[in-house]
Amino acid sequence: MNTTAPAVLELHDVTFRRDGRSILDGIELTVRAGEHWALLGPNGAGKSTMLGFCGAMTFPTSGTVDVLGRRLGRVELQELRRHIGHVNPRHPVRSPLTALEVVLTGLTGTLEPPMRWEPSADETRRSRELLDTVGLADHADARWPTMSQGERGRALIARALVAEPSLLLLDEPTTGIDVAAREQLLETVDDLSHSAPDLASVLVTHHLEELPETTTHALLIAHGRIVASGDIAEAVTTETVTAAFEHPIRVERDGGRWSARAVRDRRDAAARA
Repeated sequence: MNTTAPAVLELHDVTFRRDGRSILDGIELTVRAGEHWALLGPNGAGKSTMLGFCGAMTFPTSGTVDVLGRRLGRVELQELRRHIGHVNPRHPVRSPLTALEVVLTGLTGTLEPPMRWEPSADETRRSRELLDTVGLADHADARWPTMSQGERGRALIARALVAEPSLLLLDEPTTGIDVAAREQLLETVDDLSHSAPDLASVLVTHHLEELPETTTHALLIAHGRIVASGDIAEAVTTETVTAAFEHPIRVERDGGRWSARAVRDRRDAAARA
């Protein structure tokens, strides 16, 4: 762990309550430049709420959240959010925009190109370069409604990167795509460690198979509390995943990729312990 790299995200003793119900309790997280974190846990564990803190979209009930060195509650949020790239596969594009136009909206932080706004030649060039980077050089003029979900996911990564953010958030980016498209998207994410070595990222998922090979750290959460956190090889184990998902699950890693399988009976669990 490179403890000398600057902290991009710091959550300290964070709690969050909604309608009197505890959603998160005692969350601690520090993400440094160049680190790639995974937030893992079952549905309803609190992952999306945590990502809301990371994206300066949600405020904690108590505790402190510092994003890019600025504390939530003491900073102008719109300016801060311009330095955060967000990949959401449910991105609600309603107009038949081209892939290039969707990428360009990452510069304005809007769903549609603003009226009377024209990108500069340099902005357009960079957007095309990013489409090339994510393998969509030939799809710049493709209309959003005709693009596959996998193509949309890669275009949204380009959109998130066009404003040169310091932090990239990926909210279940492989949702709704087939295995080939998933692998293409994960390769795109892996390539970022070379093309943007100082970029920090946080990826939310509940499937170990969806973790990019370049994932460096993980935080496992269940019922709003941390089960394990740290270097991915130490945080993601059969024991921690079993505890987080409250079901006997065998975890394996092969060639940098992870897999999880249910342990069918106690004898099987004992044999593989």
